[in-house]
Amino acid sequence: MTKLVPRDTAFPELYELRRGFDDIFNRYLFGRPIFSDIFPTEKPFAYVPPVESYVDRETKKYVCKLSLPGIDSKELEIRVQNHTLVIKGERKTTREVKSLELLEHEFTYGSFERTLALPEGVMTEKLAAEYINGVLEITAPVSEAALPHKIEVKTPPLAKHVTV
Repeated sequence: MTKLVPRDTAFPELYELRRGFDDIFNRYLFGRPIFSDIFPTEKPFAYVPPVESYVDRETKKYVCKLSLPGIDSKELEIRVQNHTLVIKGERKTTREVKSLELLEHEFTYGSFERTLALPEGVMTEKLAAEYINGVLEITAPVSEAALPHKIEVKTPPLAKHVTV
């Protein structure tokens, strides 16, 4: 007669491995540092602000927006080097977390750095930055030559077929 083994005790190592992968995935998905427990000497960037960047053809401008709620604009550092835009900063906590008994903890605090390759034609010497309502907006004009343009396809007139 075959003995049935309860499913939850058959492969405890595999279930533990699966939970580990789920934990890594959830940390990645929600912007929490993944390897801080494994490599405590490294200081990974804890906060990864979302970015939206595009070239506005109508205004001939490059626009880059970062969502940075709760960050003091004085803590932001923006620089450009070799056609690469680098934005650094830090989201600081205002309370001592150890003294609180948190029920949920999804906000991330700490340093961040975003590095973005600028599209061709962006006039880096004319970059401007504005910080309003937690959104950092960086703009710069784009040269006319770098903007996409339509190329007309010409069709030559049909040649008459000559029969010999």
